[in-house]
Amino acid sequence: MNKLPLAPMGRILADAGAQRSTKNAKIELSECLAEIGHEIAEESVKIAEHSGRKTVKAEDIELALKMKF
Repeated sequence: MNKLPLAPMGRILADAGAQRSTKNAKIELSECLAEIGHEIAEESVKIAEHSGRKTVKAEDIELALKMKF
């Protein structure tokens, strides 16, 4: 699975209140978010296809996210 860039992971952790974070923490967060994002994307595609569309819309992603969590 492709990892997301580490700099945004550091910002996410900082926004969550972390004063400091290790590179390994950023890598782990990147891998977790990429995996969750992939699952949501797959579900979004299924929702779009079920609606008779090839195009995934923002509302498909929102619905897939609600279904996941």
